[in-house]
Amino acid sequence: MSEQNMRGRIHTHSISLRWNDFDRYGHVTNSAYIEIAQQARLAFAQEFFESQGYEFVVFVRRIEADYVRPVLPNTQAVTVDTQVIHLGNTSFTTRQEIKDAQGSVCCVIDCVQVTVDKRTATPRAITSQELGILARAYTTLDGDDELGQA
Repeated sequence: MSEQNMRGRIHTHSISLRWNDFDRYGHVTNSAYIEIAQQARLAFAQEFFESQGYEFVVFVRRIEADYVRPVLPNTQAVTVDTQVIHLGNTSFTTRQEIKDAQGSVCCVIDCVQVTVDKRTATPRAITSQELGILARAYTTLDGDDELGQA
């Protein structure tokens, strides 16, 4: 079961952990963090695009994970906060913080996603409607406040 909501510019999604998310030492595996982040990105897309009737096809161009601290074995669910940190012409970047039950950040994932034309399977420009939706989850970092510039 998952919970979804928009808190300011941050989309929050709760994900239950499965037994196979843990390694033999009781820590969440590195690959599980990537899968958890993907589940949260899919929930973001479902809530803000698909539920509004938009067909929003993207592919992951680049993903970077910063493993801050382990999720411990007694953890039953994690919370993923997703925000948009860059908006370009054909791509956007999300930053996701995966947090344990105490709210401590365990992993930070930056993911560059490129919008794709479903018919041609090639990159396409982000539409003004899509830009408006993404802008609601946009958070500037280091004073960068340009939308749609790259």
